[in-house]
Amino acid sequence: MTGPGPGRARSWLYVPAHRPELLDKALAGPADAVVLDLEDAVPADAKDAARDAVVAAADRTRDQQLWVRVNAVGTPWLADDVAALAGTALDGVRLPKAGDPDTVAVLADRLDRPLHLLLESALGVEQAFALARAHPRVVAVSLGEADLAADLGVRRPDALAWARQRVVVAARAAGLAAPVTSVWTDLADAEGLERDSREARDQGFFGRSVIHPRQVEPVHRAFTPTDDDLDAARALLDSLTDAAGRGESAWVDEQGRFVDPAVVAGAHRVLEQAHPTGVQEDR
Repeated sequence: MTGPGPGRARSWLYVPAHRPELLDKALAGPADAVVLDLEDAVPADAKDAARDAVVAAADRTRDQQLWVRVNAVGTPWLADDVAALAGTALDGVRLPKAGDPDTVAVLADRLDRPLHLLLESALGVEQAFALARAHPRVVAVSLGEADLAADLGVRRPDALAWARQRVVVAARAAGLAAPVTSVWTDLADAEGLERDSREARDQGFFGRSVIHPRQVEPVHRAFTPTDDDLDAARALLDSLTDAAGRGESAWVDEQGRFVDPAVVAGAHRVLEQAHPTGVQEDR
């Protein structure tokens, strides 16, 4: 694989696959990962051209991960999507509107590459853990919040708070990477995007799907630890040596913080998030 994948990539930039000129810009830009879209962003009469563009793009030299979002189960286009992707060098596939674990397992065998499942219905959320465990090729589960809100008939953003936590727990219980946050549709509201991304980070998500290059920078700020965060994590981990010398597995450090293995794991996680490429500090 090239570039950071689920659990490390901060930004996942959607690009309509029938617009190859946009792919050139995306691959030259700062997004950690690019997702070629065969689904909602591509009209029915452009699906064939979009598939051809995906196949051509998969062979390109690139630094970022390159994924594709196929059409949903039950649509007339999915079978052709799966056939077109056979043998390509894509890093993974996003499956929208996932709801049935058995269907996911069959598709995972046919696609034979990492799968990122998008839960966009009440059924998908209810099946979150079963979907996360449906097949070893499933590497991530996330919400599609616009479709989910429509399915549930809700209009308040906080109405999806429970669903967010459900998918975070399901992913963790299944041993998968933290879920990727759903898209922020208001392109004019960069402050709202960054604020909501920070809230999602604090709720257990990592990274966000974006629909325009201008959204990448605020998303990166939200999911990149600050210098203060890093200094605190390093100081905490530096105190491990003294504690080990005293034979202690839990202690109070020089800043007055109670430290135990769970707190130590959190400090390691902060340092990991500062290095989306996977190259970490030696601590």
